[in-house]
Amino acid sequence: MDLDLRKVRYFVAVAELLHFGRAAERLHIAQPVLSRQIRALEKDLGAELFVRDSHGVTLTGAGTQFLEDARPLLAAADGARRRAAQAARGRRRLVVGFRAGVVVTRALRAFTAEHPDIEANARRVEWDDQEQLILDGTVDIAYVRQPIRPDGLELRPLYSEPRVAMLPDRHRLAGKQEISLADLAGEQWIRYNDPRPGDLPLRTIEEKFECVAAGVAITMVPRSAAEQYSRPDIVYVPVVDAEPDRVLLAWAAGRRSPLVAAFAAAAVAVAADD
Repeated sequence: MDLDLRKVRYFVAVAELLHFGRAAERLHIAQPVLSRQIRALEKDLGAELFVRDSHGVTLTGAGTQFLEDARPLLAAADGARRRAAQAARGRRRLVVGFRAGVVVTRALRAFTAEHPDIEANARRVEWDDQEQLILDGTVDIAYVRQPIRPDGLELRPLYSEPRVAMLPDRHRLAGKQEISLADLAGEQWIRYNDPRPGDLPLRTIEEKFECVAAGVAITMVPRSAAEQYSRPDIVYVPVVDAEPDRVLLAWAAGRRSPLVAAFAAAAVAVAADD
């Protein structure tokens, strides 16, 4: 049985909203049509994906698992379409993603020296979209930081680096040469990767600056990010016993692209020289 990607998209909309009416509005289809498509998908899979009762709509165990698998599946399909369209237009290009603090210049120069006919560009990615932008083909390969969801990705470790505490300039520890995690006990931490209900999402290092400088909370960032981003009301202090930040290369699993392989080789060679 081949999966119908249209039905999978319908399922994801319902799973994200947990409401058939709102999902139908998002998809611009009638609700009865959406309900029939979901029932057909459940029949195809031989599993009930939703519990529908007077309290609303919830995912079953099978639905939760299918949602986890469906997102990278749809992203991979989008990526395949995007790459095919680019090839049809005769464009040969490579887009390299990178996280804040990562410098891709040397690897890009090494790659373009070997492939002068390829248009190579860099695009910044964030912690909450690094996987999606690779899977959907927005970027071909990316420098990513842990934690990362590995589903649908090939990962190659590149290097690790120390992390430093980002503190407001008036913080009690701002004048220290180095600190330990114990020194930070009791501090309010930015919860951007594990927000509580009602928390405002924080995505970028610039947003972290504002939160820390205002004295709302503190966080830790990779040393390279601290070296690239500074402002007078923020200080960085090394945390000697913090887990190091790990940088990896990531690209879509199963993709056999000579350009991706060539850039990966250049990136590994540059990292080995540092």
